[in-house]
Amino acid sequence: VHLVESGGGLVQAGGSLRLSCAASGETVRTYARGWFRQAPGKERVFVAAIAWFGTTAGYADSGKGRLTISKDNAKVTMYLEMNSLQPEHKAVYSCAGGGGGKKIYGMDEEYTDWGQGAQSTVSS
Repeated sequence: VHLVESGGGLVQAGGSLRLSCAASGETVRTYARGWFRQAPGKERVFVAAIAWFGTTAGYADSGKGRLTISKDNAKVTMYLEMNSLQPEHKAVYSCAGGGGGKKIYGMDEEYTDWGQGAQSTVSS
């Protein structure tokens, strides 16, 4: 399974970006999916996750009210809508898949498949 992110780029402070994570491969993996971000010089941290089955979703405290994770199972694609972006949100955002399809996970070791990452930069 290959996960490919798209939608990153440069946005002004206060703006929005919508990231996509498309999966491809011979087998559709019905596992949980998540978003992580890694800022320059910092460790990778959890952003949000969503279950394959149902609508269970979860967010890091820092993103609640500002982020929306969603999915389209028919397209095997996950999305992350990011609003009110600020320069401190500059990071490489990576999508991941793993674990069971009815749960969500906040730890990166729970995920087995990773995308290459999408750079998102916010100018002040």
